[in-house]
Amino acid sequence: MTATTSAGYAVARGRRASFLVHRRASVVAGVLALALLGACLAALCLGESPAAPDQAIRVVFGLSSSEEFVVGALRLPRLTVGLLVGAALGVAGALIQTVARNPLASPDIIGVTHGAAAVTVGAMTYGLASAAVLPYWSVAGGLAAAGLVYVFAWRGGLHAARFVLIGIGFAVALRSITQLFLTKGDYQVAQQATVWMTGSLNGRGYTEAEPLAWALLLLLPAVLWAARAQRSVVLDDDTATALGVRLGPVRLGLATLGVLLAALATGAAGPVDFVALLAPQIARRLTRTAQIPLLCSALAGAFITVAADVLARTLFSPTELPVGVVTAAVGAPYLLWLIVNNRSSGGRSS
Repeated sequence: MTATTSAGYAVARGRRASFLVHRRASVVAGVLALALLGACLAALCLGESPAAPDQAIRVVFGLSSSEEFVVGALRLPRLTVGLLVGAALGVAGALIQTVARNPLASPDIIGVTHGAAAVTVGAMTYGLASAAVLPYWSVAGGLAAAGLVYVFAWRGGLHAARFVLIGIGFAVALRSITQLFLTKGDYQVAQQATVWMTGSLNGRGYTEAEPLAWALLLLLPAVLWAARAQRSVVLDDDTATALGVRLGPVRLGLATLGVLLAALATGAAGPVDFVALLAPQIARRLTRTAQIPLLCSALAGAFITVAADVLARTLFSPTELPVGVVTAAVGAPYLLWLIVNNRSSGGRSS
C-alpha cells in the first residue's frame, strides 16, 4: 500500500481501492477513542463497590470471576447500552445538522425524540405494548414527528431557520401531549414513564442492547453511504446541482437515517437530551473539517453518554441521577450560548 498527501489529507492506495483520509480527523478520532476507553474503565470500576482496574479488565475478557457480579452482571451491560446509545445519538445529530445546515438542529431540539417519547409514553399509559416492543413505538413516533416537521418546513426548499423553528414548535406540542398521557395513566405507570422520560441507563442491560446493536449493524451500510453523501450536501445548492447531485433525495435519505438512529437510541434509554446537539459540534470543532465527521461524532457521543452516566452514579452516591439530567446540565448552557452566538452573527447557519 502506498500513500500520498495533499492539503490536510492522506490518500492511501491499495491494489483494488484508494481511501481519502483527513489527517487531523484521524488524530482526533484516536484521541476520542482513548478518552472513551478511559471513561469505559471508570464506568466499570467506580460505584458503591469499587473495583480495581486490572480486575475489571480481567472480568471483561473472561479471565477472572472475583468481581463478576458487580462488573460483569451490573456494570458491563449498562455500559454497553450507554456506548450504543451515545454513538447512535452522535451520528444522528451529525446527519440532521448537516441536512439543516444549522448547529441547533438536533433530534431533541426539533421534536424527533419528543415524538418518540409521546408515542412510547402513550403506549405505556394505555398498556398497548410490553417492554420488549417499546423501542418500535419509539421509532414510529420519531419518524412521525420528523415527517410532520419536514412537511411543514418545506416551502419550495428546506430553509434552515424555518426547519429549526417549526421543529421547536412541534417539540413543545409533543411534550404537552406526553404530559397529558401521564395524567391519564395510573400512578405506577406514570412514575415509570417519568423516569424513562428523563433518559436513564439504570436497569438497562443486554435486553435493550441487543436489538439496538442489531439495528445499528443493519444500518452500517447506510451510515457509510451517508459519510460519503455528506460531501455533496455541504456544498452550496448551485454547485451541488451543477455536479449532478440530486439534493432532495440525498437530504431526505440523510435526515431519515438520522431520525431512525435517534429514535432507536430513545427507545433503548429514553430521551437522553443534548448528546446529539453536543457531539457533532465537538467533533467538528476539533477536526475543523467542512463536513461533520461521523466517526468522531459517534465517539464523542459515546464518550459524553458514558462519562455522564459515571457522574450520574457517583456525584451524589448513594443517590443515582438519570444520565439525562447530567447531559441536560451540560447541554442547556451550551444551547443558550449557541442561540446567542447565532443571533449575534446575523443568523448565519454553520
